[in-house]
Formats: sequence, C-alpha cells, structure tokens
Amino acid sequence: MKALTLEYHVPGDDFTRAGEASSKVKNMLKRMGFDSDTIRRVAIAMYEGEINMVIHGGGGNAFVNIYADRVEISLVDHGPGIADVDKAMQEGYSTAPDNVRALGFGAGMGLPNMKKYTDALQVESVVGEGTTLKMTIFAGGK
Repeated sequence: MKALTLEYHVPGDDFTRAGEASSKVKNMLKRMGFDSDTIRRVAIAMYEGEINMVIHGGGGNAFVNIYADRVEISLVDHGPGIADVDKAMQEGYSTAPDNVRALGFGAGMGLPNMKKYTDALQVESVVGEGTTLKMTIFAGGK
C-alpha cells in the first residue's frame, strides 16, 4: 500500500489549537479501520509532540505517513532545541515555564510518553536550530 501522507501546521503558543492535528489523524485512522489500540497510541504520542512544539518549539509542522501496517510521524520545529536529550527523556524533567505549568502542562512526561506509546522514537535536536521527532507505531504493536 502506498502511504497516505498528511501535513499539519502546529501554531506556537496556542494551547486552544494544540491537539488538532492528532485529533484529525485519530479520526482518519478510525475511518481507515485501524484497531483501537493503534489509534490510541498514535493519538497519545502525536498529542504529546504537539504540546511540546507549542510549549518549547514555537510551533512547527507535523508530517504523517499512514501505511497498512504502521503510522510514521515526523514533528519538526525551529525552536531552541533540546540541550540534553537524555535528561529530557527522564520522567518528570521539564523546562516548561511556570505560566505553562499553571495551565496543567509541562509535567515532564511528553518525551517519556512518546517513547512509551511508540515502537520507535528518534530525537534529532540541535541547540539554536530546532528539534525533529520521528515516531513509528506499528498496527497491532506493543
């Protein structure tokens, strides 16, 4: 099967629109007949990435390729980058400012949840240039 390719812009600093892309992908996967566990994992991982782009990356773009057996997601921002990826992968570690935490975000679970709900997660980050997250979720995986 050739991939269905979707692209979404994720606006920065707009928590009211954060999650729109993951919701659209979730609905597309439902219409395509993917199993509920795969849909849930895609939605959670992609939402966490969107929130990170809003909080830290000034927004960005989401690229989604849907195959019969998997979903591949690339999230690209041009924010400040992640200085210490290993540290950022630790549950509870967060660089979110207090005003974001007051909204209920920034608990330090974004990257750990992305790792937990995907079959593969690749983090490419350059300080001062931005971050690209590549996630793969296999249908019926984990």
